Amino acid sequence: MLDKNFDPQAAEPRLYAMWEESGLFAPRTEGAADAYSIVIPPPNVTGSLHIGHALNNTLQDILARYHRMKGKAVLWLPGTDHAGIATQMVVERQLAAAGNVGRRDMGRDAFVAKVWEWKAESGGTIVQQLRRLGASCDWSRERFTLDEGLNAAVRKVFVQLHKDGLIYRDKRLVNWDPQFQTAISDLEVEQREVDGHYWHFAYPLADGVTYEHPIAFDDDGNATEWETRDFIVVATTRPETMLGDTGVAVHPDDERYASIVGAKVRLPITHRLIPIVADAYADPTKGSGAVKITPAHDFNDFQVGKRAGLKTINILDADARIIDHGAAFQGTKDNRVDEDSEVLELLATIPIDLQGLDRFAARKAIVARAEEDGWLREIEKTKHVVPHGDRSGVVIEPWLTDQWYVDAATLAQPALKAVEQGDTVFEPKSYEKIYFEWLRNIEPWCISRQLWWGHRIPAWYDADGNIYVAETEAEAVAQAGGKALTQDEDVLDTWFSSALWPFSTMGWPEKTEDLERFYPTSDLVTAADIIFFWVARMMMMGLHFMDEVPFKRVIINGLVRDEKGQKMSKSKGNVIDPLTIIDELGADPLRFTMAILSGTRDIKLSKQRIEGYRNFGTKLWNAARFSQMNEARRAEGFDPATVEQTINRWIRGELVKTEREVSRAIEGGRFDDAASALYRFVWNVFCDWYLELAKPVFNGADEAAGAETRAMTAWALDQTLKLLHPVMPFITEELWDKLAGEGAPRSESTLIGAAWPDLPDAFVDAGAEAEIGWLVDLVTEVRALRAEMNVPPGAKPPLVFVSPDDRTAERMARHHDLVLTLARVSELSTAAAPPSGAVTLVSGGATAALSLSGLIDLTAERARLNKDIAALDSDIGHFGKKLGNPNFVAKAAPAVIEEQRAKLSEAEGAKARLVAALARLDAMA
Repeated sequence: MLDKNFDPQAAEPRLYAMWEESGLFAPRTEGAADAYSIVIPPPNVTGSLHIGHALNNTLQDILARYHRMKGKAVLWLPGTDHAGIATQMVVERQLAAAGNVGRRDMGRDAFVAKVWEWKAESGGTIVQQLRRLGASCDWSRERFTLDEGLNAAVRKVFVQLHKDGLIYRDKRLVNWDPQFQTAISDLEVEQREVDGHYWHFAYPLADGVTYEHPIAFDDDGNATEWETRDFIVVATTRPETMLGDTGVAVHPDDERYASIVGAKVRLPITHRLIPIVADAYADPTKGSGAVKITPAHDFNDFQVGKRAGLKTINILDADARIIDHGAAFQGTKDNRVDEDSEVLELLATIPIDLQGLDRFAARKAIVARAEEDGWLREIEKTKHVVPHGDRSGVVIEPWLTDQWYVDAATLAQPALKAVEQGDTVFEPKSYEKIYFEWLRNIEPWCISRQLWWGHRIPAWYDADGNIYVAETEAEAVAQAGGKALTQDEDVLDTWFSSALWPFSTMGWPEKTEDLERFYPTSDLVTAADIIFFWVARMMMMGLHFMDEVPFKRVIINGLVRDEKGQKMSKSKGNVIDPLTIIDELGADPLRFTMAILSGTRDIKLSKQRIEGYRNFGTKLWNAARFSQMNEARRAEGFDPATVEQTINRWIRGELVKTEREVSRAIEGGRFDDAASALYRFVWNVFCDWYLELAKPVFNGADEAAGAETRAMTAWALDQTLKLLHPVMPFITEELWDKLAGEGAPRSESTLIGAAWPDLPDAFVDAGAEAEIGWLVDLVTEVRALRAEMNVPPGAKPPLVFVSPDDRTAERMARHHDLVLTLARVSELSTAAAPPSGAVTLVSGGATAALSLSGLIDLTAERARLNKDIAALDSDIGHFGKKLGNPNFVAKAAPAVIEEQRAKLSEAEGAKARLVAALARLDAMA
């Protein structure tokens, strides 16, 4: 006999160990099985399982388990990413905490060895945590982005792209992290809203130039007063960058400044002359309409500078300090400054007392000098968005440096075409818009990072600065004619190696069996925020090196938020830790919750929801116990095609319909629909109706009917476990194992190795479906009516059918005892008209009446219903007023608006039901 409850803490480790030992996580090799492959989005080697991982990997595991049960050779390939900055940061912190020397004192080789030591001891924790979730990856093929095979692939790709002219070195702006001393990607930049200021400065016009500026206007916006100005006002949130200004921009159509476009202003402090240029970037409606242009320290200004032919002056060093022009003249690599002689002369105009100051100290000094010298015109408080390093937490600087770049625009064209013509599809399709928009406006991809942990760039320099790109140093030396060379200090962006993931993990550049069999992969499951960082780049690299898309379909999962729709964060205290949930409730409830909520972009999650789906597992477990107690065992030679009992023909057809619905949903990537179909079948159909309808058969005198129903129950339970297994693998495998000895032996020893149900359409019996449908509808209607009319649970009123037709009368006779039991009525009869004091209902096209005379207090019930209707009217008015307010609709978050609409709809539905109940009361009276 099954234990009273399923114990996930005891069962899950045992079952997972059994699965791994079985070898069934690896692709089957027997026969000519179709291939299904999927690569895991590699989590950071420093990471631990968070709720986003739980969602993403649950969906992948559903696909893997389903296709494995369908008989396919399934490869779900796992691995981890070396996570350049994150890993280097972890090890540096550990060194500091232990009182050891820093990485620069240790030297590169010693530090990298220390990181590998950390990786061997502590890295990959998340891999074990994925096992706790039930992930059925082929761990024998686990890869790491820095393993030797992937190293070789990365070097080959870099060298080939360089030969193709698609990788090059250039001086451009990057996101610079002054703490980590490296360029970082946009994904590693966190935009934070902060309190700040706009400082309005007056830049004096040079050479006595003046212009007429309007200072007063009439009601129609026409200028009525003008003043002669010999200055132009600009506003900035970063006064320190003015030291690098090389222009002031005004809009080409701004009449206020038309006469001075081409003139020059004298930059305060440095006294350099810089031009006034016309560019559409300047917004006439904001501030004075004039903007300072600092091409070396602002991404928009960089583009303006290119269009206007302005110089770019890098006025910050790698530590975000105002540059020491003495060091700049020496051209030190540490400061990474431009050695152009004209630029160096411009740097020399920076006052000596500002050189070497931290950027924020320089800001204060410049504002103080502006106030003292009289060119500070206004300080305006503001809230504005400032980029911060997501790991360092420091303000990121747009910074001009020499970096390695990929010509992403060229590589993007085949990637665009592949999705446009349907070689790869997105699910949901709406996400293709994000993909297209990014690729059509793509910028060069900065792939170099100033770190030590990662794929070192395979480029070498001779004493004259000539570059030699090769897969090995020996090849580079040969290219250089035997010269002594020094390898580039930088490493590659983590996304560079990840872009090769679908084919590098399968052994490329070698021609392996895995590549032949499993590339291109079938599906990719990932999040929307890395469509451009990862999905697009895998498409570009896959098409360039494999001449095929890397995956046929991209399934985008939503973002998990808290129950109020807010983003989870530690500071808010609303984070749900999946490992804590697994410890407390087990993996299956978490997985089922992830699946059934997966159909929305913003998934509202709460612990209560997960607990609810634990109850769903308990319902299944109790159904299995009930079956055991009623001796429902597999029968030797049982054939479900031959069953005669109506309920058995009905449940057989319901299984067919559920299997079709679940299969279509999983095949289509609609995991929420699959989970909803499973929930309805298990809870409502199998447990609430079939087993209830089977009870009198189990206890009846008809031995043949009882034997058939017991065998059918065991068979239906087996099929149910198979259908549910991809979503809830642990409890279903445990039940499969525990019920193995119940009756005739199964041919499949484990559920993970079992075949997906293959049920013929002929199993659907229209007559049985109509018969049981009539019974279910009748009982449901009576139960609903009892609840609406507040009939006491112990009361059993009589049920009268009003002039039923012959078919209804036959059904009444056949199911007489079941209706009495399930609907809790005292008798079942017919009459030409409803009796006095009865309320009517319609079920299956027939009218029936429930006699409630003497069972309820009509006056009290009418008062209760009117009170509840009034309360709902108040709610409906409140929600309607909110949604009818244009300001609320314009300003509120979409999730909040949707929540209000849902509440309004729920209140309107509840009111409609109560109004119907009130009408029934009036009819009784």
